[in-house]
Order: sequence, then structure tokens, then C-alpha cells
Amino acid sequence: MSLSYQQMKIAVPLVIKAGNVPSIVGEAGIGKSALVEEIAASMGAKLYTTVVSLSEKGDLAIPVPPLTERSFVTTQHYGTLANVQFGYSETLVAIVKQAEAHPDQPIIWFLDEFNRGTQAVQSELMNLVLQRQVNSLKLPDQVHIVIAENPDSTMENFADSDYGVTAGDAAIRDRTVRLVMKAAVDDWLFWARQLQSDGQPRIHELVAKYIRLHPNLLAPVDHEKDLYPTPRAWARVSGNLRQLEQLDEETQTTLAADLFSGDLGSEVGAAFAKFVAQHGQQLSVADLIDHSTQLQFVAEVDRLTAVRQWVKELTKYPITQYPAQFKNCLYALSPDGRFAVVQDLGEQAAAAEQIKALYQAANENPGGDQEQLYRLLEQITVEAGD
Repeated sequence: MSLSYQQMKIAVPLVIKAGNVPSIVGEAGIGKSALVEEIAASMGAKLYTTVVSLSEKGDLAIPVPPLTERSFVTTQHYGTLANVQFGYSETLVAIVKQAEAHPDQPIIWFLDEFNRGTQAVQSELMNLVLQRQVNSLKLPDQVHIVIAENPDSTMENFADSDYGVTAGDAAIRDRTVRLVMKAAVDDWLFWARQLQSDGQPRIHELVAKYIRLHPNLLAPVDHEKDLYPTPRAWARVSGNLRQLEQLDEETQTTLAADLFSGDLGSEVGAAFAKFVAQHGQQLSVADLIDHSTQLQFVAEVDRLTAVRQWVKELTKYPITQYPAQFKNCLYALSPDGRFAVVQDLGEQAAAAEQIKALYQAANENPGGDQEQLYRLLEQITVEAGD
């Protein structure tokens, strides 16, 4: 079970108002920090953030010698001693000062990347989360704690997760409300359209258009490479693209693929660079028919999108009329891509009659383009069933 960004905007405040601690679980770059910022603004709350993965033991409160003369004691035989007190972190001091100055304003203390902190740091935060206390200091009632975590393999439905995390203590899990966040394309595109102070949308229109065309690339679940698309990566790409557009066209062409690949990985980065170079124009079915033998020079994701579009336009471009071109397109796809196209064919009413016509042509004209296409479709179907 998981919730979209918009659903999380309802669920997290609900948990906070109930007096509980929400634990937001989601992939890196999915927008957890942005979510908490928006929730704090909607609640009129002052937001403080501590990145736990960057914290060390003792960051919240460390023993320090007091700074007044009265704190020092001179002894007859053991020299000068000090009554050691605790020095609290600037964040904690700021929170307490804020609470005293504005007792009616809620405060959200966001502990980000909680389970990427060391075991020692997590242990130090236990009393903060469970008892709302740091040493002898109790948090003001108006302070609400929200934590965020990356998935780990001990969590339900995340057995294959490979984040470098430190599994949290059972007591933390028992005292927090886990809310799993998913990437929802409609939510992200709605957020992307919002205008910034400079009057521009948050996300460049070409990035938004590319995600509309390839929604599976907003935050792919299956990723084996070290760089892959995430909502946060696409936001960086948007900013880089706006800066790239300030340069001359030749420089843009030279830099684009490498620049975008630095956030998205080489395959998606190169495909998006080509998309930008074409000013957002996708391959058309007519392009496939005219240039079906040159598809190896087009990114896989764009090949697949165009071929699937052909399937939707079978009445206009019957595969019985263009069997060699459709066959070339299938050969240009990966095995998974071919299977996806065959699945699409099974859902199109026009495809049944055209495949039947291919079968008849195969019997009447063995070795022809129509028979070759029919045999290829048959082979893909059989391989998919194995």
C-alpha cells in the first residue's frame, strides 16, 4: 500500500494532529522534503530540518564546561573543578526560542534520512522521538516531529531494496506511523506547472512534456545502474536545461547528452537530449514507415513509444500494408519492448482482422514479408509464454 503526493498532504497532517509521529518512507528523490515543506506551510508551522545521515553522536547535546565564574569550584587538594552542563545544538536552541516567542504557532521538526544515520545517532534520537525529551529538556507541546526514511529490505514490500541504511529500532517502528509515498505522475505534473516567483513554471515545459509521454520514467521502480531518473533528478535537469538554452546552439548540442546523463543515466539522458534537439517532437508513425531501417540510431524508449503509437493507428497504417516496416520496427526493440507491442496488438480490435489477413497471406505466399511478420509475431508470443 502507498499514497500519492496529494494523498500524503492529507495523511501526514492527520497523523500529526492525532498526536502521533509520521514516518514517511519513499525512494530517494521522490519529493519527501518538498512534501514536508508544503505541509508546514499549509499548517502555518515553522519548519526545522535535521539531516540525520549527516549528524554525529553528540550533535543534539554535548557536555561543555559552563562559561560563568560561579560554575568553577576550587578545591584544596584537587585543583579547579567545573560543574559540567549540556550545550544544545543550534537547531534545538532555535526551536525552544521560537516556541517561547510564538507559543501559538506549531513547529515541525523534520528528521530527514533517519535510517541513513549511524546506529549511535539513531539511538541518541530515540528519546527525542519516543519520549519527546533530550537529556532533561522536554520539547514544547507545539513541536511536532516528522521523520523520513528510505526503504530497507526489512520493510514490508521492500525486500529487494538496496539502500545503504541502518535498520531502525523496533521501538521506533512501534511508536511511529509508517506512510509509504509513491511517485504519481499526475501529482508531479500538477506541481511542475505551478509558477515560481519569476513567473516561470517550476519545471521546464520540455521536461514536463517528456514525462507526459513517458510516465514510467518519472521514477522507475527497476533500476540497476548507479544513475537513474527520479523526480528530484528531473527537477535538476529542468534547471540545467534552462541554463543550457542561454548558450549557442552548437554548444547546446555538444553538451546536452552528457549533461542530462549526469542526472538520468546514459540511456535516458541521451534520449531526452534528442527530444530537446527535436524541440519536443516525437517520432511519428510516418517516420517509422519511411525510416524503419534506421531505428537503431534512436533511443529505445522513443522507438517503443512510436511503435506503440502505430498500434493505436492500425486503421490508418495497416500492418498488412507495411509488413516489412513493422517487422523492422519489432526487430529494433528489446525483447520486453516487443512483448509490450504484442500485448497492445491483443487489445486492439483492428489488429485481429489484420493478423488474420497476415496468416492467410503467409499460406498463400510463403517467404513473403507478410509471412515473415506473422511468424515473428507468433515467435514473440511463444517466447513470452515460456
